[in-house]
Amino acid sequence: MRVLVTGANGQLGHDVVNELRKRGHKPITSDIAGDMDYLLDITREEVTEQVIGIHPDAIIHCAAWTAVDAAEDEENKEKVYAINVLGTRNLVNAAKQLDCRFLYLSTDYVFDGKGERAWQPDDDSYAPLCYYGETKLQGEFEVRRLVKFFIVRIAWVFGLHGKNFIQTMVRVGKNHDSVRVVNDQIGTPTYTYDLARLLVDMIETEKYGYYHATNEGGYISWYEFCKEIYRQTGMPTKVIPVTTEEYGLNKANRPFNSRLDKTKLSENGFDRLPDWKDALSRYLIESGLK
Repeated sequence: MRVLVTGANGQLGHDVVNELRKRGHKPITSDIAGDMDYLLDITREEVTEQVIGIHPDAIIHCAAWTAVDAAEDEENKEKVYAINVLGTRNLVNAAKQLDCRFLYLSTDYVFDGKGERAWQPDDDSYAPLCYYGETKLQGEFEVRRLVKFFIVRIAWVFGLHGKNFIQTMVRVGKNHDSVRVVNDQIGTPTYTYDLARLLVDMIETEKYGYYHATNEGGYISWYEFCKEIYRQTGMPTKVIPVTTEEYGLNKANRPFNSRLDKTKLSENGFDRLPDWKDALSRYLIESGLK
C-alpha cells in the first residue's frame, strides 16, 4: 500500500513512516522541509493536484500547527488556520477524488474539558477553549466530508523526534531543586512509537470513524506524570503541585478534563497501547535520558 504521510519530519510522522516500512508498505514522505519525497506546502490549493498526481492508496495526515500558546498570538492566527484547516481541506479534496483512505490526527482540545466523565469518540459536545482547538475541530469537520475516514484524537504526546514535556522536565530538573507542575489537568500520555503502530493497524482496515488513542494505565495529572519521570530517572528534584490558576504562565486555555475513552478500539479489534509508565521507561532508554 502506498501511504502519503504529511508532517513526516515531525515526531509522530517519523514513527509512522518507520512503522509503514517495517510492514512492507510504501511510505511517501512529505513535509515543508527535510529529506522528504515531496516538499509539500499543504496550505496552497495546488497541493490538491500534487497529491492526486502522487496517487496514494491512503493518507495519514500528521502535519499540524501544534504550538498551542503561540496559536493565540494574532500574528500567527492566519498561519494556524491555513495549516490546520485549509491544509486539511486541500488534502481532503485530493482524497475525495482519489477515493483513498484518510486518517486525521485530532486532539482532546476539541472539547471544553469540563466534568470528570471520559470523553467518548462519538461525543459531539464540542466547545474548544483555545484557537488551536478551534482549528483542529474545523479540520475534523473537513475530514467528515469523506466516507473512508479515521479521526483519531490523542493527548499529551511525546516521542523521540521532537520537543516534549519529558525533555523539558528533565532539563529543568537538572538545574532546579524543585519544579511547579499543575495537578488539576487530567489525562493520559501518548507515546508516538506506540501510536504509530495503531495508526498503521487502522489504515490497513476499513473500520472507519472516530477513535480515541492514548497509552493505557489510567488517568493522571501532569504533576503525577512529572513525579514518575523523576522517579524513573532517579532525579531528586521536588515536584510541587499547583493549580492551573496558580501556575498562570499559559496564553491558551487548556482543558481540565482530557480523559479519553478508548473502549471503541477494543470493540473494533484494535490492540490498545501499552501502559504509559512502560512507554515512559522505553522512551527514556531510547532517548538516552535514563
